[in-house]
Amino acid sequence: MITKLTHLCIYVLNQESAYDFYVNKLGFIVHTDAPMGEGVRWLTVSPPEQPELEISLFLVIEGDIFDKETVKTMTALVRKGTFGAAVFTCHDLMATYEELKTKGVVFKKAPTKEFYGYEALFVDDSGNWFSLSQLNP
Repeated sequence: MITKLTHLCIYVLNQESAYDFYVNKLGFIVHTDAPMGEGVRWLTVSPPEQPELEISLFLVIEGDIFDKETVKTMTALVRKGTFGAAVFTCHDLMATYEELKTKGVVFKKAPTKEFYGYEALFVDDSGNWFSLSQLNP
C-alpha cells in the first residue's frame, strides 16, 4: 500500500533563477542542494509548513536523462506553461497575493471567489503555472 508522497518534480529551465524564485519570492525552504556533475544539482525545496514534501526543481538539460530532441520539446512545453498545475495554499490569499506581487511574481489571474474558497493563478520563472488558494474552512 502506498502511504504518502515525499517528492514531486517541477521542470525548470534554469536552476539558479528557479532557486531565487522558489526561495526568495515564494519563501520556500531549501531541503537539499547538492552538485550532481556537469552543472546540474539535486535541488529540492519545501513549503515552510510542509517540510516533509520535497519539490525537485529539475533542470531540463541534455545528458543522461534527456536527449537533445527531448530537451528542445520539453523546453518549449515548459515555456508554454503545459507542465504546471499544482495548487499551493495559504492562510490569507489577499495578503499573500499582494506580498508576492511586490516580490515580482507574475499573476495570470487575480484573486477570485470560487466554490472552494479564493484562488489566484501565477507563473514561475520557467513558465509553469500554479493555483494559489485559500480554501474554505
